[in-house]
Amino acid sequence: MTTTAPAGHRLVLDRGPQALLDGVAADPSGPLLLAVTGPGGHGRSAYLRELARAYRRAGTTVREDVPELPDAADPDAVLLVDDAHLLDDRRLRTLRHLVAGRRHRVAVGYRPWPRSAALVELADALRREGQLILLTPFTREQTGAYLAAVPELGRRAELVDFVHGQTAGVPRDVERLVRALRGQDAAAPAEPPRQAVLEFGPDLDDLAPDVRRLLLAVAAGVPLPLDLLAALLGREPSEVDTLVAATRAAGLLGADGRLAPLVRRAVTALSPAAERTAVWQRLSEVQLARGGPVLPLVRAILAAGVAADCPAGTLEAAAEEAIGGEPALAAELFAAAAAAGRPVAARQAVAAALAGDLDAALRLADRLLASAAPTERAEAALVAATALAHRGQVGRSVELYRWSGAAPAAAFAAVGALAGGHPGDASGAYADDRDDPPTLHASAARLMAEGVRDSITGAPTAALSTLVQATALLEPDGRAVLLPDSPAALAALTAVHGGELDIADRVLDRALASGIGGPLMVRRHRLLQAWILMVRGRTADAADRLASVTGRGRPLESRDLLFATALELGIARRNSDLGALQRGWGHALEAVVRHPVDLFTLLPLGELAIVGARLGDLDRLAPHLHRARSLLARLGDPPLWSAPLHWSGLHAAILTEEPAVADDHVAALLAAAPHSRYAAVVAAAAASWVDVLRGVVDPVRVEAAARGLHDAGLCWDGARLAGQAAIRTSDRRAMTALLDCARMLQGRPAGNRAGQRPGGGDGPVADALTTPAAHRLSDREREVAELVLAGLTYREIGDRLFISAKTVEHHVARMRSRLNCANRAELLALLRTIVAHRPDTAAGRPWPERVAR
Repeated sequence: MTTTAPAGHRLVLDRGPQALLDGVAADPSGPLLLAVTGPGGHGRSAYLRELARAYRRAGTTVREDVPELPDAADPDAVLLVDDAHLLDDRRLRTLRHLVAGRRHRVAVGYRPWPRSAALVELADALRREGQLILLTPFTREQTGAYLAAVPELGRRAELVDFVHGQTAGVPRDVERLVRALRGQDAAAPAEPPRQAVLEFGPDLDDLAPDVRRLLLAVAAGVPLPLDLLAALLGREPSEVDTLVAATRAAGLLGADGRLAPLVRRAVTALSPAAERTAVWQRLSEVQLARGGPVLPLVRAILAAGVAADCPAGTLEAAAEEAIGGEPALAAELFAAAAAAGRPVAARQAVAAALAGDLDAALRLADRLLASAAPTERAEAALVAATALAHRGQVGRSVELYRWSGAAPAAAFAAVGALAGGHPGDASGAYADDRDDPPTLHASAARLMAEGVRDSITGAPTAALSTLVQATALLEPDGRAVLLPDSPAALAALTAVHGGELDIADRVLDRALASGIGGPLMVRRHRLLQAWILMVRGRTADAADRLASVTGRGRPLESRDLLFATALELGIARRNSDLGALQRGWGHALEAVVRHPVDLFTLLPLGELAIVGARLGDLDRLAPHLHRARSLLARLGDPPLWSAPLHWSGLHAAILTEEPAVADDHVAALLAAAPHSRYAAVVAAAAASWVDVLRGVVDPVRVEAAARGLHDAGLCWDGARLAGQAAIRTSDRRAMTALLDCARMLQGRPAGNRAGQRPGGGDGPVADALTTPAAHRLSDREREVAELVLAGLTYREIGDRLFISAKTVEHHVARMRSRLNCANRAELLALLRTIVAHRPDTAAGRPWPERVAR
């Protein structure tokens, strides 16, 4: 399709209509039998005016009035008649005779409705004897062509999209909106200017009352089958068909039965308030009686600012529709219904909790617990128990779940009791209640409790399978299910503790796609995804995912805050960002204090233990670590949950130079090795690690352990183990092999590199790492190296260390020379390795021999 904008006017035409105008300009004496039709506002009159101009420029007489009789028509003149749908039958028959005689040049414009029998005969004759032009809405390209003719606006993509989207391409509406946009800011506005809306006033005033009511009903956004419209308007179906046809013919209602956004705004804003309220109230009554959706109607009512006129029953029904997808809106609607006298405070509390507004949920639930009817009190207890679980108050949460008495609550109480390290309480809370129906919600809750119990007392694979099944049960309709923790999150935690990171990833992806637990659980799932990325060494991706959680919205609840702060510091530790560790440590301690230790927060606690050791401040975490060990002891030290904490404890002991403590962690990991893949992998790696720190480097054993870590998803740890061994061995061949292994495990290709020397080895890196770490860089050079890696300029480093920028430059040059690096990129890569492993080297001193394990 081609478009054009003829000079001197604002028409944008398809190829066919434009070709006809060009033909008239070239040969104004040629025959003309033409029908031009389309809804109002589609350019019919403008096209006929342009056709008249073409004839008049050629000196041809143009008549616009239909003669009384066919014989009275001037055969040399061109007869152009618009709005033929308004003519009486006598004049329509006159036009048909002129067309049938083929002696006159005739062009007739008309709307698709009303269509009298005489108009149908005329239209058929024009199509048969001449040519028909059917005017349709602009395409996006045509809207762009229209805008291109306006110098102040131009054909900017975002403005074209805005205008076309608001008008659906109806030429009249495009013209109105463009006229209102002229002289405004060049950027596309968020909503149409009021001037464009006001221009619809005369159109709406000319409509019959029933057509205006029809438009108001459509503006509510509710699907409107014919029988519903008939009930709403009090008309027969055939009469409703006529009204719809009239509205479409006026160019206000699209062929799909919808209003363009600009028209919808005009109908809502310009209709009398009393008429609008009456139509929408009646529509809500009809919809409720039919069991149809009312949420779109209520949205329109809210947008119009007349929510007070909406019936309370409609508000409640709309809130129930919204709770699964938009719980915040549902809470707002429940609040409005409650203000109108509906007993919906408990449902309002559920909606607030699903939306993540736990403060509001707890306030509502607490009031209901004190004064509501028994059924509402039970639901309020569920809300309060869920909110407290998210805030780390596991004991109080279990108490409330038990008190509520429902089957899902009993299972959730069992999960909470196990998380708090009280298996005896869990067995009581897990009692079977056969009076409650086995709904998907109840079944999923029961599987959650079984899965957590199996993770403590049974096989990890069985526990993971049970929790994944629980997740699958909630996927069809889990958006409106209030959960203390989601089965997907528990499955992911179990998988991470067991070294099954791929399974954890897939479970979380499906949970986010299906919306399990509503917005309340979204942050939890995304934080766990970020944790998996961090463990795999993809720190940049982990930081991006973390930012998507913390960058906007209400503050994190205590459990999510603990994971988020541990993630932030874990990423900084892996990036050797000492400044970020120091800045975030205080916030991390606060997060630990806010959320008491439970089974499901051992991962962040272990990560923070390593950071605390790195900063020399592990003592402040000691009470919390003691509680964690006590909790695990009460549960019988389940290998699945205890192994990661021992792995973290090993690295904290390495950093604090406590060989005996490290040996204890290694012994615990070796004892747990038969119970899970993760425990077996980290046990082998732990044994290799302490041997390496004591100066005993078995390259084959180290590489096997490092590759085992990598295969279990612990990519960063695997590369780090290989790198630690490489900088401690004096065997050049072993060092080269371990460096290649470290690069491969970090996603770098092993083998030859630019700068590798002939005859073997690994060039500058190999030369640098054959020397003990303490002899390669001085303390001052290490300080400079850390700040260079943090991205500071020489001047900024000098200001921080109280030396000149020139001195910093000399330090960097000496490091590059001493480490024999060919370029800056190679220097930075090597410095990352050296700085990252600085604390573990214990200043290059080997540990004393281990006691026998």
